[in-house]
Amino acid sequence: RVLEVGCGHGLFSAYAAQCLPGVTVHGVDIDAEKVAVAAAAAGSSPRLGFAVAESGVLPAGPWDAVVLVDVLYLLDEPGQRALLESCAALLAPGGVLVVKDMSTRPRWKARVNRLQETVSVRVLRITAGSAEFAFVEPDERARWMRAAGLTGVRARRLDRGRAHPHHVLVGEVAA
Repeated sequence: RVLEVGCGHGLFSAYAAQCLPGVTVHGVDIDAEKVAVAAAAAGSSPRLGFAVAESGVLPAGPWDAVVLVDVLYLLDEPGQRALLESCAALLAPGGVLVVKDMSTRPRWKARVNRLQETVSVRVLRITAGSAEFAFVEPDERARWMRAAGLTGVRARRLDRGRAHPHHVLVGEVAA
């Protein structure tokens, strides 16, 4: 069982359900219109489901994996840490938390990213989020994940050849 928090239109959830036989994926998001699009695209798939959830409210676990893709920066730092802690608490023994987000380095890529997000969130309003972005260093988020009880936390940059400072963090709950 995989939970995607902040699933938007459900692209990652659908991809995971299609590529991982035997996996059931449930996506939640605060944006009802995006969830409706995701649910319509999923059709009647028994391994893929979507629901609207209030910010910070997560479906009960345990989950084998929880995934957040480009969500955290839309929350302030205390909100980010609280969400990571909530996600870690929902994991089954041996479960994995995967966080893909944006970094603050290299600085030129972070500036490009901030400009794009400003247009997306504040001007076009295609993404719901706070008025201010909170881009946090991956090392700091890794510390939060460890403090939430996750082990083997590892980080990897994903931005080579890309204009945005993508990175991923993975942490596990002891089996």
